Amino acid sequence: MDISHQDIQTNGVSLHVAACGPKDAPLVILLHGFPEYWGAWESHMRLIAAKGYLVIAPDQRGYNTSDKPRRMRDYSLDLLAEDIVGLIEHHHRQQARIVGHDWGGAVAWHVARVHPERLARLVVINCPPTDVFRRFALRHPGQLLRSWYIVAMQIPWVMRWALTRRNFAKTRRTMRRSSKPGTFDAQALAGHMAAWAQPDAFRSMINWYRAAIWRPPRRSREMIEVPTLLLWGERDRFLSKGLVKPSLAACADARAVRYPEATHWLQHEQPDAVVDEMLEFFGEDVKGEDE
Repeated sequence: MDISHQDIQTNGVSLHVAACGPKDAPLVILLHGFPEYWGAWESHMRLIAAKGYLVIAPDQRGYNTSDKPRRMRDYSLDLLAEDIVGLIEHHHRQQARIVGHDWGGAVAWHVARVHPERLARLVVINCPPTDVFRRFALRHPGQLLRSWYIVAMQIPWVMRWALTRRNFAKTRRTMRRSSKPGTFDAQALAGHMAAWAQPDAFRSMINWYRAAIWRPPRRSREMIEVPTLLLWGERDRFLSKGLVKPSLAACADARAVRYPEATHWLQHEQPDAVVDEMLEFFGEDVKGEDE
């Protein structure tokens, strides 16, 4: 199934968006994390679209060829969530099914909090809500140690130099060492490296981490009402599996599926299993829905 590409204006920025599937079908939005880009979802897009969905995967603001505002405050979670609401409106839908991994998961959680009427279903892969993460990290020193890089990102020029020098050697090495062997081979990393090489990309990607500290999201409802599926690779080097329980507790209707042998990069390591869980959660019969 073919994947098309277009630039879409939303919330004051232009986002590059990949799309696959029938134009009049129920909408699924796949949100990548750091340091990925839309291509992280390419194989998943075709599998989901084949079941009767219109699937889109944007390069979120600051990534790849999407717009890269210069100010740190332009990467607040509030603005990132509004970008996604704008994509739903662009496609003339009332609701979408949103899937997010890592930082994409944080954006998806926030959309569910501030615009629950826009979500039919929420799927998050290895990411807690930001407030859950904050409380957990303050109570668990082990998570603070895992999260050292968030502090390091507050010195942007240092991290930009470290992550981009020698053809992104440290970034590539981190992805390979934190995933199962063979997950990020040269072919898998080629598209990522092209995205990282875009002008000002790493500056913008680091601004997500800075804005999380200095521009926290506005207060919103405590309980997430949208039906939620949380998928978690338990060998995550960055996020403790102890975050699963409090993440579920923040939801009115949620369940988790754990993958004991998978890492932070679960959807790359077990794409078929992840898509199967998504499709079962979305519902097999999508015909006749009022989108």
